[in-house]
Amino acid sequence: MRVAAIRGAVQAENDADGILSATEELIREIISVNDLEPDRMISAIFTTTEDLDAEFPAAAARRMGLNEVPLMCAREIPVPGAMPGVIRVMLHTYLPAGAKARHVYLGETRNLRADLDAAQ
Repeated sequence: MRVAAIRGAVQAENDADGILSATEELIREIISVNDLEPDRMISAIFTTTEDLDAEFPAAAARRMGLNEVPLMCAREIPVPGAMPGVIRVMLHTYLPAGAKARHVYLGETRNLRADLDAAQ
């Protein structure tokens, strides 16, 4: 096993349900495409753009049962012209030796890291 950091992003509406459902969709997709199990997850850092403040994205991970994974939420730097309504995650986990981390950018957030999306 080796340690890997898996990146991902999704857009959400600024209400609790929007943030929670978008974050759950993102985490489920990361888990699915990387064949992850909670006991191999080390930690996750979530960030949101300045316009998302109705709920913590980490609350969605807790709702999904990731109660033993240390989670942290932070705010993105408000760069002028940056894509609004974005939740990002960096999930640290153990992957089998030789397995490649598959990053997940959903919807319009694919434009944030087209280089990673093309590599998938």
